[in-house]
Amino acid sequence: MSEWAPKRFWKKAETAKTEQGYSVLLDGRPVRTPAKAQLHVPSVAIADRIAAEFDAQEDRIDPRTMPFTRTANAAVDKVSIQHSEVADMLADYGDSDLLCYRASSPDELVERQAEQWDPLLDWAAEALNARLHPRVGVIHDPQDTSSLKTLRTRVHALNNFELAAFHDLVSISGSLVIGFAAKARAFDAIQLWNVSRLDELWQEEQWGRDEEAHEMAEHKKAAFLHADCFMRLLDE
Repeated sequence: MSEWAPKRFWKKAETAKTEQGYSVLLDGRPVRTPAKAQLHVPSVAIADRIAAEFDAQEDRIDPRTMPFTRTANAAVDKVSIQHSEVADMLADYGDSDLLCYRASSPDELVERQAEQWDPLLDWAAEALNARLHPRVGVIHDPQDTSSLKTLRTRVHALNNFELAAFHDLVSISGSLVIGFAAKARAFDAIQLWNVSRLDELWQEEQWGRDEEAHEMAEHKKAAFLHADCFMRLLDE
């Protein structure tokens, strides 16, 4: 698409209200997705971020510096045409949620998992009406079917833009509960990220930091926090 040409061709990026929500204009021309659909987003806050990303591009365009544009494109080009499949894939995390699989030892790790993960499971039981139960070990042990059905229904109820952000919140953290907790703003995003990294942080304490693994974790952290921000701005 022309808007993603290697070189910048526009002088000004601005947002505009449309019947479908908000769009971004480059010298008056609407931005289109890689699949050539006109890009409409549901909130002016998201449109403003996308416009700012286009404005920040210099002579050559670097899509890696445009996370809001990428997420919006994914919502339009990918999620919208396979919403049910994406929702089912994410809902499946409920039956193997990170927060449910616990260590049997050492005692300090067991206690830390209970201290940090139990409050999230308790929150899900109350706020989502879905009680997931901890298991010791890594062997799969199915959760209650009624809770899983409730969670699946909630995932399918997300709109395309919510689901695009929700995808990263869940897949990066490994937890459907964490994804919903982020969406509900029930816990701070950094807290949720650290909770999802509990086991890795424990290993670092015991054996020291692996710099390559740490660098990879930082990239995932940035993506998780972006998804959290995108989700929040959908309401603004």
